[in-house]
This record gives sequence, structure tokens and C-alpha cells, in this order.
Amino acid sequence: MGLKRRTGTKNPPIFSSEFLIQNHADIVSCFAMFFVLGLLFQTSAPIASIFVVMHHNVTEALEPSDVVHYTYGRLDTCVVTFYFLIAIVMHAILQEYALDKLNRKLHLSKVKHSKFNESGQLFVFYLISLIWGGDIIIREGYLTNISKLWQDYPEAHSQMTFMFKFYFIIQLSYWLHCYPELYFQKIKKDEMKPRIIYTTLYLVFLTAAYCLNFTRIAICLSVLHYLVECVFHIARLLYFAEKAKAASYGFTIWNALFVLVRLGSITLSVLTFWYGLAQQGSTSIIDPASGNFNTQVIRINCLFAICLLQAWMMWNFINFHLKRMRERAAQIASSKKKALAKKEKKLKKDELKKASEDDVNELPEVDQNAKKDLRQRATVAASPKSKRH
Repeated sequence: MGLKRRTGTKNPPIFSSEFLIQNHADIVSCFAMFFVLGLLFQTSAPIASIFVVMHHNVTEALEPSDVVHYTYGRLDTCVVTFYFLIAIVMHAILQEYALDKLNRKLHLSKVKHSKFNESGQLFVFYLISLIWGGDIIIREGYLTNISKLWQDYPEAHSQMTFMFKFYFIIQLSYWLHCYPELYFQKIKKDEMKPRIIYTTLYLVFLTAAYCLNFTRIAICLSVLHYLVECVFHIARLLYFAEKAKAASYGFTIWNALFVLVRLGSITLSVLTFWYGLAQQGSTSIIDPASGNFNTQVIRINCLFAICLLQAWMMWNFINFHLKRMRERAAQIASSKKKALAKKEKKLKKDELKKASEDDVNELPEVDQNAKKDLRQRATVAASPKSKRH
């Protein structure tokens, strides 16, 4: 049991689960500020800088240069830990000051509320990563010279500029923070599985690319993938905002881009791992000291993993559309069945009316007049009484 606050407001007990969920952003921001404030003091600055500043600078060890280059190392785990805390704080800020306000205006259901928050958070991250990664690709010249994706491996690939390395640090930090957010956002159990799956896949592939010095191909593949995800989540947000026409256009663009990006990712991976790296001094022994992981086994495994991932995503994409087609077919069949039943009911009613009229016509003229007179009396009795003058 947590200690309750001595206030008149109905706040959850301190140190309780509900208190932690409601105030997790403030608690985490205090931990982050602890590292930032440590940089201000001479005694704590060396320790705090381990968590805040980029490490493994290789420029000083080689020769002075205007452009500073970094490699990866053990201290990167400390930097990822700090920015992992920053990601949690930024997640809470975006949720409170943007998504929650939009949710209150849209009056969404609980299921749509959770999906709206997920798409809102991911769209912002994907958009930032797309712009950031695209800028790095243009600056590094990968668009004009695609052979840079495998040239001079591993010497040039093991040296990253500050923004290049910072990109991967932020990527790892963001996807790591998605695990505790499942608890902080009170995600339902049936929604946890798909989120855990795609978060784990991002972490595994980005970590492998970062540690094996395949960052150049990784950033190109991630930017391609983030482009598709941006379109999907903005269309999803428009759908929740009841902008059906704009959402329909967005989903149509997403359908086309999804297939093209899957094919493009496989083509780029085959070109890099099967053709390009094979010509860059392929070895039979891994050399972690020099960062050379260009062995046939690793290349084939990396290519197989990427192709398998693309095939799995395409399989889910096809199943998703087949499911929607079945649902639409079921809705059309149901509407046709209701229309047919209504039509049959009307025909039956008309037949009964016609049969009744035929029975009257078969009677003698005196009986027909009596029958009609009875009907008129019944109609007059059923109608509202006329006012007396």
C-alpha cells in the first residue's frame, strides 16, 4: 500500500501503480534533469557526460578534421538510456498537449481512442525520422551514387558523422521506450501483441545494422519504410477525424506505395548484400576489431532476414485486404437479403389484397354492395371522429 497524500483532493496513493502512471512523465523528467544538472558541476560532469554526450570519437585518433566521425561502442548504451528517458517525456508532452485535446473534440470510442493515440505518436516520429534520414541520405550522396552503400567497407562504414550516429541513437531509444509505454498508456492485452511484435522487429534490425556496420543500407531502408508508414498513419488519423474522402485518397496512395517500397527494399538489399559487398574484400573470418563483418554467412543471413521481413509484411497486407473484401461482400449480401425480404413482404401483402378483392368480385351484386358497405363503415370507424358544429 502506498502512502496517501494529506490533501482534500482524490489523488491516488503515492508509490501506487495509478500514481506512477499519472505522474510518470514528471518522474522520468526528474531523472533526466539529474543527468543534465550533473554537467554543470566539475565533479559530476565526467559521469553525467557519459549519458548525454556522444562517445567513441575516432577523428582525434586519426587526424584533425572539420568533420568529426564516430564509431559505435559500449558507452552507447549509456547514451541510449538517457535519450530513452527523453523519449518517454516527449511522448507524454505530445499526448497531453496535442492528442488528448484532439480526442476530446472528436469524441472517439475507447477502441478508436487507443488507435488514434498510436497513430498520432507514430506519425510524428515517422515524419521526423523521414525528414532527418532523407537529409542525411542527400548529404552523404547516396542518391547520386548508390555504390556508396557498399564501397570502402568496413573502413568508411565504421565512421559516422555526428548526425548520422545520433539518428541511430534516437531510433534505438524511441523503440525501447515503446515497451514501458504499454504500461503507462494502459494498453489492452489484445492490442499489446502487434505493438510488441513491430517494436521488437525495429529494435532487432536497427541494432544488428548498427553493430555490423551496415548503417548505410539501414538508413535507406528505414527512410523508405517510414515514408509508407507516414502515409498510412495520416490516412488513419483522417479516418478517425471523419474526413472520409481524404482518408480514402490516403489509403489508396498507401496501397500503391506499400507494394512499391517492398519491391524497392528487396532490390536494394540484393544489390548491396549479394552484389556490392561481395566485391569489397569478402572474408571468411569476422574481425570485430576492424569492424569487418563482411562474410558470406552474415551477408546471406542479413539478406534472408530482410527478404523474409518484406514477405511477412506483404502477407499481412494481402490478408488485411482479403479480410476487408470478405467483410464488404458480407455487408452487400446482408443488404441484398434485407431488400429481398422487404420486397417479398410487399408482394405478399399485394397478393393478399388482390385475393381479397377477387373474393368480393365473385359474390353476387347485392353481397358485393353489402361487403363494400361494411368496409366503408369499418374505415369510417377507424378514422378520427369529425367535429360537431
